[in-house]
Amino acid sequence: MTVTPPPSRLATAVAHASAALSRRRGRLLHPAGRSFTGELMIWGTPGPPTGAGLLDDPGRYRATVRLSKGTPTPGRWPDVLGLAVRLHRDGGHPFDLLVSSSGAAPLLRHLPLPRRDFSGTYTSIMSYRVGPRRIWLAALADPDSVGLGRSLSAAAAATRTDTPRLVLAVASAVGPWRPVGQISIGAQLDAEEDAALAFDPVRNLPPDVRVAGPLAWLREQTYRGSRRARGADAQSGGSTATTV
Repeated sequence: MTVTPPPSRLATAVAHASAALSRRRGRLLHPAGRSFTGELMIWGTPGPPTGAGLLDDPGRYRATVRLSKGTPTPGRWPDVLGLAVRLHRDGGHPFDLLVSSSGAAPLLRHLPLPRRDFSGTYTSIMSYRVGPRRIWLAALADPDSVGLGRSLSAAAAATRTDTPRLVLAVASAVGPWRPVGQISIGAQLDAEEDAALAFDPVRNLPPDVRVAGPLAWLREQTYRGSRRARGADAQSGGSTATTV
């Protein structure tokens, strides 16, 4: 089904409202966070290919990773946790993957769920369209990795003594998660680099992947308004440090 975008006046109003809130609060979405160097290792898709070359073909990419709290609540209090991964591709647009704390089961993977532990399940909530298929992406806890803890400071501390990892996985709306790669989290970036980061989960995608669903336009306008207020663009920030 093709979703008709809303009238341009509505989209503009959403972008302006997001910009106004960002001017008062700074980063509108997930304002409290820590950013890190990283690496994304793609193993390739087990079983039938997804049709997305970046997921189906083995590869190794430099990445920038940001862990965040949505509201944000204090310290170790539960919150909708966020994981943003910017995959840097030589000679091409970056790929921005933004996932939120959720459940792994089919009925829960479409809902953002408050959680304490940064090592749990994160899903894309909304789907991606690859050719005729719809897929969901997730970052799952790696049982062989050091934990990320229950606060941003604990997550940062974990990266100073080890290299925490999460498993990148893909699924259909109701199918099981299929591991396709590994996200490694490296050295913490400074506060200035974190503030400069600006993600766009709608525009910064591989050419054979696009966001699906009726709220895609709302997400695009919200991020656009937030970036405008901060004086950032869709590809602002991103570490140039070596991979982990």
